[in-house]
Amino acid sequence: MDIGWAILLIGFAALVAAFLLLVIGLMYSEMMNSDIPRGVANSGKLHMVHGLFVGIAIVGRILHRLGICHQVSFIRWFVACFLTRLNPVPTGLRVKDLNFLEVPVRVYEPTTVCDGLRRGLVYFHGGGWVTGSIDYVDEVCRHIAKESGATVVSVGYRLAPEHRYPAQLDDCETATCHFLSVAEAQFSVDPRRVAVGGDSTGANLAAALCQRLAKREDGHLPFPCAQVLIYPALQMADFNLPSYQQNHAVPILFRGRMAFYFLQYINGEMSVFQDLLEGNHVPTELRPRFDGWLSPSNLPPECLVRGFSERPAPTYDGAVYHAIKAGLESEVSPLLADDDVIEKAPPTFILTCEYDVLRDDGILYRKRLLDLGKNVEWKHVMEGFHGMVNFFNQGWLSFPSAARVVDSVVDYMKTLERS
Repeated sequence: MDIGWAILLIGFAALVAAFLLLVIGLMYSEMMNSDIPRGVANSGKLHMVHGLFVGIAIVGRILHRLGICHQVSFIRWFVACFLTRLNPVPTGLRVKDLNFLEVPVRVYEPTTVCDGLRRGLVYFHGGGWVTGSIDYVDEVCRHIAKESGATVVSVGYRLAPEHRYPAQLDDCETATCHFLSVAEAQFSVDPRRVAVGGDSTGANLAAALCQRLAKREDGHLPFPCAQVLIYPALQMADFNLPSYQQNHAVPILFRGRMAFYFLQYINGEMSVFQDLLEGNHVPTELRPRFDGWLSPSNLPPECLVRGFSERPAPTYDGAVYHAIKAGLESEVSPLLADDDVIEKAPPTFILTCEYDVLRDDGILYRKRLLDLGKNVEWKHVMEGFHGMVNFFNQGWLSFPSAARVVDSVVDYMKTLERS
């Protein structure tokens, strides 16, 4: 080997080493900003998983700044290639990839003998409206279908930043309405026993869809018989609720990241990020109504045990409001819907996790439903953290407590009877 090639190799090795040192340094800095309480299930593994996700995000950020690829594109690619596994389809289940009016779906049909028509669940994955996919919740949907005997339809809705609100909700509506229209004829499913559900922002879409369908109900299609909401994101009016304060740095969803996702969903206007966190986007005339629904006094006393401090009243900024006012509409923030909309909600299952910034969204929505006489089943996972469902049956990435979350959905699905 001549000296020229040796110099090139040494130079390349130095660049790689410098790149790795940069990534490690940034990862260390990011990791120091995290806070994993002792009560979190498998906290050591969560530290490791958080470090992996931080590393992926940092590499994506570097590649984005170098003009090689978009950060979001890199994260989606890495998760699809290295963090998502598709196992062979188990006995007793038939899986099909289809399109419902151009919306990609994956249908999970139990093959066991059923006395009559089956129940159904239309499922929307999480991922902040930016990431996530049908593949990422494949194990979850398989398990629900096989163990509950229900046919599950997983919806591959469009994602931000390529597509903004209401594209995601429109896709979920299209897929759900199509399934309801063909459920009995093509899938032997009782359309009167079809629920909608999802995790995180997928749960947001499920709740928003129920409200949208309730407003448009014309009798041509059955209304969803239930909504299944796994740690739902339900409002972007207040990012200083007790759960946001207590869990602001608990992986895998930081307080600031949730605000980022909301902004990406509606329009990508990141210049108002800090104003959003401080609450400067809520008009003075709307604040009394929102405060009544979002007051910490509406939470169980145990939600305040880990601390909460009242923040000074925010300073309303009209320009900020007009930049992101869609975020305060009920289709983005279902928790902020008027009583006459919420009282049309179907029976509801809500699951919340103690160490999750979105904990209080789910609990406050439960209270609004109960105050209006609605049927609500609530499960709270004391050792749980946001995103648990994505670690169900994922090999070395699995968290045992994730099985409890998925099995609670199975148990609820078994209770759904003809309306």
